[in-house]
Amino acid sequence: MTSDVENLSTLERGNPGCICDPLKPVLVRSLETHEPGLRRNVRAHPRGQLLWAENGILRVHACGAHWLVPTSHAVWIRGETEHEVIAESGVSACFIYIDPSVLRGRASACEVVHMTPLMQHLVRRFRQISEDEPESARAQRMAQVIIDELTTLPEAPLRLPAGTDPRLQRVTNRLMARPEDRSGLEEMAQFSGTGARTLERLFQRETGLKFSEWRSRLRLMEAVNHLSHGKSSAEIAARLGYRSASAFVAAFRRSFGVPPQSYLKAGRGVQAGA
Repeated sequence: MTSDVENLSTLERGNPGCICDPLKPVLVRSLETHEPGLRRNVRAHPRGQLLWAENGILRVHACGAHWLVPTSHAVWIRGETEHEVIAESGVSACFIYIDPSVLRGRASACEVVHMTPLMQHLVRRFRQISEDEPESARAQRMAQVIIDELTTLPEAPLRLPAGTDPRLQRVTNRLMARPEDRSGLEEMAQFSGTGARTLERLFQRETGLKFSEWRSRLRLMEAVNHLSHGKSSAEIAARLGYRSASAFVAAFRRSFGVPPQSYLKAGRGVQAGA
């Protein structure tokens, strides 16, 4: 594991994503950091990447969009696609690199996919085998299973625009750290050092969403994360500041088309707020 004192950019030294080798179709690298805000600068790799945070949240800038990725999901980035990765919180993350010679499916340059329990198990097991016996036939067989499973992961474009204005980011960072925060627009504007109308304009100009819409989408993304860890609707409603479990279920169904407890089973790829 990489020490938390290393900047994410340091991971680029000898990065396996920069090396194409059909004999090693899948490579994996791990990152563990307790320091939020660590950043890997904008760059592109020949290999495709699956970015998955086992714990914590990653923010990915790619394809002209911003993606916040809970542990239940991962971001797929095709090779030669410029991207930037930021650890929004302390994270334990996996970077899975796929050689272009074996890539099939996943036509989009950048998308969020649901990390099925099978894929999560495969990645963890492959990481362990790669450390113990990287050249073994066993590792090669598991690599092929990962490639096959990658093509079947359901798309879930949980895109949450982040914006770049410092005043806006003060608010979005606060909400990402505490999605249950029910502070109103006026209070958030005071916190950001601007007026309520200005803050609302910043949200609409930089994210395309109203303040209330952005916060609602964040909560729903967090809800998906909690669902993947087996939390009930009542627990999620309490954690995320909904007035009741029924209010949470209604909001979730409006955005995703299915009730919360059915979402992961259905493998739905519906964008929150769509």
